[in-house]
Amino acid sequence: MVDDARHHTLSVNGIRVHAVEQGEGPLVLLVHGFPESWYSWRHQLPALAAAGFRAVAIDVRGYGRSSKPAAVDAYRMVRHVADNVEVVAVLGEERAVIVGHDWGSPIAWNSALLRPDVFTGLGMLSVPYSPRSETRPLEAMAALAGDEEFYIAYFQEPGRAEAEIEADVARWLLGFYFTASGDAPPPEGGTMATVPPGGRLCDRFAYPETMPDWLTEADLAFYVSEFERTGFTGALNRYRNVERDWEDLAPFTLRPIEVPSLFIGGDRDAPTLWGSGAISRFPQNLPALHGSHILSGCGHWTQQERPAEVNELLIDFLRAAC
Repeated sequence: MVDDARHHTLSVNGIRVHAVEQGEGPLVLLVHGFPESWYSWRHQLPALAAAGFRAVAIDVRGYGRSSKPAAVDAYRMVRHVADNVEVVAVLGEERAVIVGHDWGSPIAWNSALLRPDVFTGLGMLSVPYSPRSETRPLEAMAALAGDEEFYIAYFQEPGRAEAEIEADVARWLLGFYFTASGDAPPPEGGTMATVPPGGRLCDRFAYPETMPDWLTEADLAFYVSEFERTGFTGALNRYRNVERDWEDLAPFTLRPIEVPSLFIGGDRDAPTLWGSGAISRFPQNLPALHGSHILSGCGHWTQQERPAEVNELLIDFLRAAC
């Protein structure tokens, strides 16, 4: 599927960024979320290439073959935006359409918000655009969680989530992937997004009797191999910057994104469901919105669970935006 893709190691802002490229034409930069890698775009790279685009999926800093800086604040949002800007330049281009999933969606939308001269189109999967508000993020999350602990708050303390995950990387990843997918039953005793006092995030995971169609044993093995080599600290450090991001991005409070945009979510995906209010405000916050699509029966892993539908929607958008 991606056997003919080209792997690059790019020198970007003093770090190494691993990029996987396929095709020729207008540049499309694909940004993954947690806990994934460039590989989450394995179905999109050949499809976009065949449609006449230069598709490039990166390992975000902290993941895969990209650098993993030691400092927690090296993972603040403005660093990710700077990485994306420099990736475009190092690839010899002046502009790109940027597409992100999960954490990649905020990374993508902030790239388009801060540098619309470089990122002239924006695709978001799973997490809909919500402008910076006046409320601190952790304060808002505490209100959502009630008597429990929201998962992003659970991830804040260095070493805490790492200890849970790295005790059995393969089982944790399988449980996380399956429980957040459209194939899983609702978590028993609460929601996957919160942790009961004294508990662990994985306490509410479900596990499949057989592997789902969208996640093969080979797919899981790829992710496990990546994280067993790198650990999870770099990935989790993205969560540990939400308060810094809120401070850094103060000048962009309630700012709309003006470039052409696309949103794709699933009706069984928690971030899409939590974001229903943000989706309802798309007309004012995304004035150049090309389309907003909710896929029936789809969970969190949008482009992996529904590759054909996502590819069709992406290509239609890219042909209009490029």
